[in-house]
Amino acid sequence: MDRNAAEQSNDQRVVMGSLTSPYGIKGWLKVYSHTSPMEGILDYPHWSVEKNGVERRFRVLQGRRQGKGLVVQLEGVDSRDAAEALSGATIRLAAGELPRLSEGEFYWYQLEGLAVATTDGVALGRVAYLFETGANDVLVIKGAEDGKERLVPFIPDDVIMDIDLDAGHMTVDWDPDF
Repeated sequence: MDRNAAEQSNDQRVVMGSLTSPYGIKGWLKVYSHTSPMEGILDYPHWSVEKNGVERRFRVLQGRRQGKGLVVQLEGVDSRDAAEALSGATIRLAAGELPRLSEGEFYWYQLEGLAVATTDGVALGRVAYLFETGANDVLVIKGAEDGKERLVPFIPDDVIMDIDLDAGHMTVDWDPDF
């Protein structure tokens, strides 16, 4: 990861998950986490929670795995009604709060929006989003010209040849007709 890119993105907010619904009657909420492992979201003591364009900062009092998901208790949210008011809210963190990565490692949010071209210079489009398959992560690239959606495996040094965050560009070894 380019250190300058990380410093420039410190004010950027990164979506880490969402608050889905109340859990019990004491203000706890169910959490959908985008982190891997899912419990990683609980490592951050303060969350910015956004709902309907309004962002509020909360301190995480407690959090734990509950069944197949997570539940959390936020400071000041002490009733089911208060929890219900936050249902559907997005959990965000400032990019600067995320751990620094080793050289050649990237957060997904850094890859979204990058222009993608083949090693032969054929423009494929931009990274719309990524998803996990178990075997490897997959880039979803949406073509600006043809509107075509391409699924490209995120395999560094095999398919992903170069990532330049400063230039906003990624080079892939991929057949543009695939």
